[in-house]
Amino acid sequence: MATAEPARPGYALPLLLLAGFRTLIDDLHAELARQGHPELRPLHGFVLQAVGMDGTTATELGQRLGISKQAAGKTVDRLVAAGYLERIDDPADARRRLVRVTPRGADGLHRSAQIFDQLRERWAATLGPDRVAALEDDLSTVASANWFRLDMPGWFGG
Repeated sequence: MATAEPARPGYALPLLLLAGFRTLIDDLHAELARQGHPELRPLHGFVLQAVGMDGTTATELGQRLGISKQAAGKTVDRLVAAGYLERIDDPADARRRLVRVTPRGADGLHRSAQIFDQLRERWAATLGPDRVAALEDDLSTVASANWFRLDMPGWFGG
């Protein structure tokens, strides 16, 4: 005898969370493109944040992102070509090259933060500010303590 599927099956929750995340990210990138950053992709935000304003090496970047040095290097190459990152000699060690965020990269990060604020406001206008705040509070309660991790690209990639 088959059992009835629950009204809210467990597998729906992660799919809905992913769909909400995807909606925010797609809306973010559509607006970034309108504001002059059509080259930026979801992975690039993680990369720019992992590089940080002090810069890093490709090896350190790969470790921060949970991806190989080679994968990090290819992504850096793309972001250098697009003007978001640059490679410079490390002033503390002439044998090393650093990757750092350019003014264009910093502008992309700044605009991303502003757009996320606008997207949150849009969700609050649709759902109500109290429901969005409650959703954030609830997710903060159930998410791990170190919920913001730059190694998401490596986690998604397996």
